[in-house]
This record gives sequence, C-alpha cells and structure tokens, in this order.
Amino acid sequence: MEILDSKGAILFTSIFLVLYAWKFFNWVWLKPRKLEKYLRHQGFTGNSYRFMIGDYKDIAAMAKDAQSKPISPLSNDIMPRVMPFIHQTVINYGRNSFLWFGPNPTVLISEPELIKEVLSRNTVFQKTSSPYDKLLAQGIAAYEKDKWAKHRKLINPAFNVEKLKLMLPSFYTSCFDMLSKWEGIVSSQGGSCELDVWPYLQAMTSDAISRTAFGSNYEEGRKIFELQKEQGHLFVQALQSLYIPGWRFLPTKLNRKMKEIAKEVESSILGVINKRMRVIEAGEANSDDLLGMLLESNFNEVKQHGNESRMSLKEVIEECKLFYIAGQETTSSMLLWTMILLSQHLDWQARAREEVVHIFGKGKPDYQGLNHLKTVTMIFHEVLRLYPPAVMLGRMTHEETKLGSIILPAGLQIFLPALLIHQDRDLWRDDSKEFKPERFSEGVLKATKRQFSYLPFGGGPRICIGQNFAMLEAKMALAMILQQYSFELSPSYTHSPETVLILQPQHGAQLILHKL
Repeated sequence: MEILDSKGAILFTSIFLVLYAWKFFNWVWLKPRKLEKYLRHQGFTGNSYRFMIGDYKDIAAMAKDAQSKPISPLSNDIMPRVMPFIHQTVINYGRNSFLWFGPNPTVLISEPELIKEVLSRNTVFQKTSSPYDKLLAQGIAAYEKDKWAKHRKLINPAFNVEKLKLMLPSFYTSCFDMLSKWEGIVSSQGGSCELDVWPYLQAMTSDAISRTAFGSNYEEGRKIFELQKEQGHLFVQALQSLYIPGWRFLPTKLNRKMKEIAKEVESSILGVINKRMRVIEAGEANSDDLLGMLLESNFNEVKQHGNESRMSLKEVIEECKLFYIAGQETTSSMLLWTMILLSQHLDWQARAREEVVHIFGKGKPDYQGLNHLKTVTMIFHEVLRLYPPAVMLGRMTHEETKLGSIILPAGLQIFLPALLIHQDRDLWRDDSKEFKPERFSEGVLKATKRQFSYLPFGGGPRICIGQNFAMLEAKMALAMILQQYSFELSPSYTHSPETVLILQPQHGAQLILHKL
C-alpha cells in the first residue's frame, strides 16, 4: 500500500511538473512567437523576440549610456536621452512598432485619432499595472471601472473652483517660505548668487501639498515625502528588471526594502488620518484641506447611500499616498523646466514679469489675477509640451479589441508616447522642438488644430483630476518668483533630463539669481 501511495505521489508530482513546464514554455516562447506573428500581420514591426529577455538588455544598456552623457549643446530634443530605446525603435521601424519587455510585447500608438480613441474608451483600454504598484500608491489613478467611478465621484468635490480658491493661502505661504530662504542666501552674497533651485522647488511643492492635503506643514510631512521619494527610485529600478511571476514574494533586498517603506508610509498617513478623525469626532473639523474634503464627501455618501458606497480606511490611505506623489511631483517638474527655459529665453521671462507686475504690482497674487495671466499660461503650455511630467502613458487590453482598423489581442500593453507626439514635426511644424509660447496665444485647441496631440495631463474621462490644482499652484509660485528675481542659466548647469516617476533634472538646476 505504501508503494502505491509513493507511486501516486510521484505520478502527481510528475504531472504537476510537466504542466508547470508546459505553462512556462508557453509563456516564454509559444505565446510571444504567436503574438509577434499576429502583430506583424496587423502592420506592426519591431525586433524579433528573444527568449525570455526580449528587448530588456538593449533597453537597460541604452538607458545607462544615455544617462552618462548630458545633452550638449543644450537642446529641447530630449527624447534620445529620456526614451532612448523607443527613440531608436521609431527610427528603425517607424511609428507602428512594438518592443519587448521580456516575453510581453508592447505596441506604440502615436496617431492622434487613435490616442484619442484609447483614452476615451477607458473601460476597454485600462491602465497598465505592475505587481509593485501597491507598494508605491494605488488610489484613483490605478482603479478601474466601477471602483474608479466611485472614487472619482467622491474626490471631485475637492477640486472644484471654490475649493481651489481656499487653497491659495497655502500656496502663497509655501512659496513665501521658499523665497525667504532664497533671500537669506542671495543677500549674503551681494544680491546675486548661483543656486540649485531644484531641491527648493521640491520642498516648496511638498510643503504646499502637505498644507492643502493634510493641513500640516512640510516639516510634519517630511518623513513621508522622503520615504515616497526613495520608494519611487526603487519602483523604477524594479520596473527596469525582468519580472518573473511570483518574484515579488521572494525576500530579495529590493523587495524587503520596498515592503518596509510601504508599511512605514501607511503607518505615518494612518496617524494623520486618525488625528483628523479625532478632531471630527470632537466636532471641531474643518474641511478646507483635501483630506477633510475627502472625509466629508465620504461621510455624505454614507448618509445618502449607505456604507457600501463609502471608501474604506485602506482606500483613504491609498488616495493620500497618491496625493503626496502626484500633488508634489507634477508641479515641481513644471516649475523647474519653466525656470530652465525662461533662463534661456530672457525675452519671455521679461514679458512674463511685465504681465505679473502689471496685474499684481508687488502685491500678493489673488485668484482672479492669476486667471488673467495670459502670457504665463502660454509659457506653461509650451513647457508642458516640451517637458511633460509623464513622457509616456500606458494602457492595456483585457480582451480582443478593435482600434481604428487594427485588431489588438487580449493582454497587450499599449504605450502612448506623449513626448514623441508633443515634438512631432508633422503635428507642430518644423519648429516643434523650439520654445515658442506664442503657438498657444489662441489656446490649446487652436495650437493643436483640434488634433489630439497635446496630453500633458492625459485625456478622456481619466484626465488628471488635479490639473487645475497644479496649474494654479504653479502660477502662484512663478508670479511670486518673477516679482522678486530675474534668473539665468549658470555655466555649471548640465542639461540632463531623466524620468524617475516624472521628468526631472538628473544633476540639479543651477541658476544665477539676481534680486530685483
């Protein structure tokens, strides 16, 4: 009997191993080869599939080489450095091309009408995800279908015009604190000095999101910001490695560190939420910040539709994690590249300052005046065209889907290369890589000729919910900077944009500030 049991166990184990081996072989060879044949039949071209690694080796090597060299002479043609492999793929194979992340193909979609269709059909073309997303942040940016719709409904009230007006004092205070630090440095050096403005802009936007999201200041939120920043670097590192299913559960150094940070971030945010809940229970709550508005909206939803429609505590934490990342990164990136470009184009810097002084003088910027900054708005649109915070948008099919005249298979990842579209000569003329804010003098629709060729905040139903928040904060900060300083590029500045969650300077942003 024991012999039969032993034989049965061996037979069961053998069948299991054979099935697993077959599944593995299908994943790393049969399925990729079948998909490659299918995509080529649909008119896509790219490198032939290479067992297991796909294009990973080339992607990593080209990224490493690009990051080792700044762009010299200084140019806005940043795609070869920021997206070197995709840049080379387009050169080699054209716009309708694909690349391999291990055994998984990804197609590039760069025709405006097809991009519009992808972003408009958000229930069909869903957001891409990685197994590491939960360790960074989930929230509304990651949810799909009914869950996304529920969270969008609950969060929307926090970003309406009246609520944004309430955030202006926080924007002002955060920027005033930054300028006070600059004042101390510049005054000690005779009214002019070289300064790396990047860490100051990051600290300022971090302080602003702390105040507007949680009613605290940057010092209280510093730990969370530093942890999320470190997590972002580890997240990118994980994405650049070949992922094998189940790998994230192994106790590797990277996995252990990411899990430790995720727990610490959640614990810190939970502390902020619990503190707020105690205030609410004491009847002393105010809902002037995003967390207060979110909890109030959640409370009202429970009153109207019951507990099933509310956000769980875990979901509130995830939204807060997302606020911390998105609320800080986007605005700091936009302001940074604006200062870099205005340091090169002093005529536009002078025009922007003249407009700011005309509307506000040396006084405190207000909401109505900020909305009348036409030149500043044109400048920001052009900066976001040349240096979009997110250079690439990702989507995925979950079933066989028709896109235009193309039939895309289920499980296919799609890249929408925003940077490539933003600098396309066919869409933006021969001066597409030049800084010319006047192209937006009559608005975005006129500049794009009503084509879907400008997507710094995405598009369709899932367009970034915080875009007005980011623009308002950036206008406040730039207006206050222009009131007090003129600035130019330092000879020590090296133009080295790179992507770490968002587009940022690899070696800082050294400017020479002159006190006015």
